[in-house]
Order: sequence, then structure tokens, then C-alpha cells
Amino acid sequence: MSEFTHVVRSRRMTRAFSTEPVDPAVVDSLVDLASRAPSAGKTQGWHLVVLEGEQTKRFWDISLPAAKRASFRWTHLLDAPIIALPLADASAYTARYAEPDKARTGLGVGADAWPVPYWTIDTSMSVMTFLLAAQNAGLGALFFGVFHNEVALRVELGIPDDLELLGAIALGHRLDDESGLGRSSNRERRSPDQIIHRNGW
Repeated sequence: MSEFTHVVRSRRMTRAFSTEPVDPAVVDSLVDLASRAPSAGKTQGWHLVVLEGEQTKRFWDISLPAAKRASFRWTHLLDAPIIALPLADASAYTARYAEPDKARTGLGVGADAWPVPYWTIDTSMSVMTFLLAAQNAGLGALFFGVFHNEVALRVELGIPDDLELLGAIALGHRLDDESGLGRSSNRERRSPDQIIHRNGW
């Protein structure tokens, strides 16, 4: 338990990376661990587009064009040797819940039948497990939103329209650079007493 506590407490979002490559076998091991996150009906309806080395430029050239980089605060973020894009697949869940052992739930009729989008929830839990696995492996990682030019990025990478893009993960070896700290890094974490509502709100 103490090792797990250390991994959780030491994990931080990394915004400054070295250009040192990450062994593809290590990436595979992180994804293997991420695949063990909770999944409704064990559907595992998520995918990960992984760009490595020079291929990461395809992501940055679209999401952060060269003209905007002069004012970009985290220049060493662009050095991350891996950019991974987590994608949630709603159709995998409706197909799974149309199978005989789940059909009685009524969730197989379509995505609108679901009270909450479990494909998004499950993919998010896989991403969190991936981030913890990266920390455990001695790597830095950053999850961040893709707020610009998503359509162009999808076209460039051939991502199907029906898959939900949650964001992007930069992965690599940390660079000792204080400019990598986010603006929110000094905010205090809420205590359990501020979070827990025992026996009701």
C-alpha cells in the first residue's frame, strides 16, 4: 500500500520533456495496465492513437501551428517523444449491451438510452490508470485538451467521426525545468472533510 500511496502522491502533470525516446515495449506495458481499469460490461470500448518521434509533429502542426508557438509558455512540451490520443467508442457499449447477458438492461438500443456516457467514464478511468502507470515507470505525462482544429486533426490521423476524442496525453522523460509548472500548482488540495458528505448531502 505504501508504494501505491507514493505513486499517487508523487504524480504530477509534466509540461517539460526531454527528447529521449520511450521504448515502445514500455508504452505497451502502460496500455496493458490501463486496460485493467473498470469497464462497464467489460466492454473496453476505448482506443489510443499513438504518435511517436517525428510523427508527433503531425499533432502539433495542427493543434498548435508554428505562428502561435512564439507565445507558447511550455516550449519543452513539444519535445515529448509521444503524443497519445484517447478515444471513447459509444457503439462498442451499445453493441455489448445488446448481447444476451445484457439485453434486459435496454441499453443496447442506442447511446441515448444510457443515463450517463459510460464510454467516456471508462476511457477516463483508463487514462487515469495510464497516468499512474507512467509515474510508476518513472516517466512524465500530461493530459490536456485538444481545443483547436480537432476536425483537421481527425482528418490527418484518419480518426472515425463516431469516436469521442477526450484530449491528448504527452508522454516521455521529464526535463528538470521549473517552467513546466502549471499556474494551478500552488493551489491547496481539498481535504477529505471538504469532499465527504457522510450519510447524505
